[in-house]
Amino acid sequence: MALDSDILWFFGLGLWSAVVVLAIKPLYDVFVRRGCDHMVAVYYNRKVAHMLAGGVPIVLSPLVFSTPFWTLIGGVVGAAVLTTTHITDRRLWWMQTEQNMNDATFALMLGISVYALWTYSGEPWLSILPACYMAFGDGVTGIIRNKMFAKRTKSAWGNLGMACVCLPLGWFVGATLSPAMAWWGLASGAVASFVERYEFGPIDDNVLIVVASSVVLLMGLA
Repeated sequence: MALDSDILWFFGLGLWSAVVVLAIKPLYDVFVRRGCDHMVAVYYNRKVAHMLAGGVPIVLSPLVFSTPFWTLIGGVVGAAVLTTTHITDRRLWWMQTEQNMNDATFALMLGISVYALWTYSGEPWLSILPACYMAFGDGVTGIIRNKMFAKRTKSAWGNLGMACVCLPLGWFVGATLSPAMAWWGLASGAVASFVERYEFGPIDDNVLIVVASSVVLLMGLA
């Protein structure tokens, strides 16, 4: 029965993500009508997709899946689909750009991070923390910067906004395990908020957020 439920939820959440990606297409026109240029509208949409298409399924994962295998497969499939649209030059123009493939990296890191932490720790809620930092924290960051600077850029204001999301989230989830883990959760949120500002070639902020915060959590679990 658990397997049947996992399969149903896997396809259900996959459908949800696909519907969200298609449903936000009209938002592009809304942003443009309000004076946003093409790239700003694209990045607004991408951040909405981060939170709804990526973040919502991740938050539901501990509730609906009996194993992290399904989050891994979901991330890999999502990354493969998004990569294919880039390679074939059939981009989802309302949320993808020729400048980078960070959207595909985002999907892949969601799946890998949840699978790795869940498998190692056996703590489903702790395992989704780095993915939530990336989906919701970085999502808020991008919206703040878009609003303030009307372009894709890095700014301390965005990192501050991300910290307002990630620090309490890390503390709360960590506290459900132990008082000591609350501090490690807080630290992981702080590190995620700091490293978001950096990119090193193909190693984008999605990779840095997940890897850095995961390392902190693993230190707390050691």
